[in-house]
Amino acid sequence: MPKYMLIMRGTDETNEALMASIDEAMAATGRFIEDMMKAGVLLAAEGLDDPSRGVVVDFGAEAPVVTDGPYGETRELFGGYFLLDVATRQEAIEWAKRVPAVRGSKIEVRRVAEADEVPPGGESNGQV
Repeated sequence: MPKYMLIMRGTDETNEALMASIDEAMAATGRFIEDMMKAGVLLAAEGLDDPSRGVVVDFGAEAPVVTDGPYGETRELFGGYFLLDVATRQEAIEWAKRVPAVRGSKIEVRRVAEADEVPPGGESNGQV
């Protein structure tokens, strides 16, 4: 079966709203994870640390430049992910619609490319 990643995307504002009700959010997320486990579709789920403790490695110059967080102009932050093993894209979307996210957040649904879809030499074949 294909694998799909549900990527949690938020903003500074949605992260603030999440932190204001963190106990409730964690309980709801725990129930959601249990539902996915019971359905046998969950492969992995991880949340990311606060962006202020991250770094950015920027390849815009000749040598990579490392910058400590918080980042400059941030419009969206990746907060974590769920990795699912489901039969179809539509099934992944249905799970994404059930993520207990705060208003203003987004869930990006992306299929995980299979190893045989990446051609030798790293050129894209349009399927990824």
